[in-house]
Amino acid sequence: MLDLIKNKIAKPISLLVVSTSFLLTTPAIHATTNSQPAIFSQMAIHHPVWAKSGMVATQEAIATKIGVEILKQGGNAVDAAVAVGYALAVTLPRAGNLGGGGFMLVYLADKEQVIAIDYREKAPATASRDMYLDENGDVVPGLSKFHGLAIGTPGTVMGLEHARKTYGTLSREALIAPAIKLAKDGIIVTPDLENSLNAMQERLSKWPNTSKIFYKKDGSNYHAGELLKQTDLAKTLSLISEQGEKGFYQGPVAEAIVSSIKEAGGTVSQQDLIDYNSVDRKAIEGTYRGYQIFSMPPPSSGGVHIVQILNMLENYDIKKMGHNSAQHIHTMVESMRRAYADRSLHLGDSDFVKVPVKTLTSKKYAKQLVDGIDPGKATPSSEILPDADLPYESNQTTHFSIVDKWGNAVANTYTLNYSYGSGIVAEGTGVLLNNEMDDFSSKPGVANGYGLIGGEANAIEPGKRPLSSMSPTVILKDNELFMVTGTPGGSRIITTTLQVISNVIDFDMNVADATAAPRIHHQWLPDYIRMESGLSLDTIKLLEAKGHQLKVESAMGSTQSIIKSETGLYGASDPRRPSSLSEGY
Repeated sequence: MLDLIKNKIAKPISLLVVSTSFLLTTPAIHATTNSQPAIFSQMAIHHPVWAKSGMVATQEAIATKIGVEILKQGGNAVDAAVAVGYALAVTLPRAGNLGGGGFMLVYLADKEQVIAIDYREKAPATASRDMYLDENGDVVPGLSKFHGLAIGTPGTVMGLEHARKTYGTLSREALIAPAIKLAKDGIIVTPDLENSLNAMQERLSKWPNTSKIFYKKDGSNYHAGELLKQTDLAKTLSLISEQGEKGFYQGPVAEAIVSSIKEAGGTVSQQDLIDYNSVDRKAIEGTYRGYQIFSMPPPSSGGVHIVQILNMLENYDIKKMGHNSAQHIHTMVESMRRAYADRSLHLGDSDFVKVPVKTLTSKKYAKQLVDGIDPGKATPSSEILPDADLPYESNQTTHFSIVDKWGNAVANTYTLNYSYGSGIVAEGTGVLLNNEMDDFSSKPGVANGYGLIGGEANAIEPGKRPLSSMSPTVILKDNELFMVTGTPGGSRIITTTLQVISNVIDFDMNVADATAAPRIHHQWLPDYIRMESGLSLDTIKLLEAKGHQLKVESAMGSTQSIIKSETGLYGASDPRRPSSLSEGY
């Protein structure tokens, strides 16, 4: 009844959610003969999706369509984000989730306000600083990755329910119903899902609860076009629909989660689940060439270092250098290198450690860093800061962006960490559990050759949230929504999001061109430029002449972006992921 009353009186708010690939991208706009702006530019190679009222961009097409349908029914951006979040737990099991955590950025158009919702996983109460070390002080291989001790207290259900109750307008039952139907009736396996399950078969098949869901009775893989049902997950979603977060954090689902974790050697308790809370935080704010940048604060490092790198780039005429020229890439790399060095020593959960956000995001500090950049020579990372414990971050995360007809937006990034997380499904629930504890520093406080200590800010403590790179981002122009973006990609999330932003603002690219452009990445250590295929041999030789080492590696990111302009919404889902979709109405 309360939900029904709320639906009648609440003013819908517009949110931007990054969803499966139904996005609209804003190309450069040229005047036509009747002085009306053109929707698409004839100069563009890649064209965004256009919509008049609302748009959803995600990594998985079915989830995108569900989000669009919620918008058509009168839901706002948060409503659509919640529906998409639950749907992806069914359709994108390697990253969409109930048993993981993440971050949501909400823009409320009527209040011109940005809210950052932190629903990152927490370390259990029994966690300790050296829990992954043996008697000799060495890290035990796999303990923080594929073991019950790798599992942190999940935050996704609490985060989605908090967002819905605080900023949504539709009932919980209406928003979860599409996910329940998909889990119960089954989804058609896509080639992307077949490839993913095939690649993970050896690891996932070690856990009987997991194997019986994602593989056939004879142990063989599902093939594209076949039906995959997740009946246990449908029951869990139904309990959440009926009881809200209590259906997950208390009762039979919670008991099953705790029992399965204990059986796998972990220590997450029912009290850990009961005590879990999401947190509304103040978004990181910055400016770049007249645009207002909002992104996630700690325990995400994304917002701090996106703003820090943009502050450095603002000292240069980036456009004049030419996109992905040797000088442009050199300038970006030198800026990235310095930001990631700072990240390794300073960033952690701000509820436990003091993070110098104001300094790291100040333009004065950025200018000091820029003064140390030689335009003609690469700076060896060993000369910037000492080594520190840098945990591996999986790229198997997912992001979705949403904008509604009222101008509200949601940018959401969430994850299980590794593909399919720990690989462990809680018996009878269908819930894949994260291995997010691996994002802590497993062996902090080890002095290196420089006599300094690294990784302390991200050391394990009970109730602490591990450091992340997730960077859901909202950009305003003159206090009005301009762009919503974000991506998966582990430690490459920051640089991938940064390059899409710069491509749009510095090089006037439409959102589709900005999304498709080749990407580079440098994270201080290891000291080389990771690049996608597509850079010219001449550019590579010029960078090598400056002292850079380059390696061509796999494609980076799966950005889901939406731009709002006077002619409507423009969305782009990253072509790097085959199942993504941007769509609007």
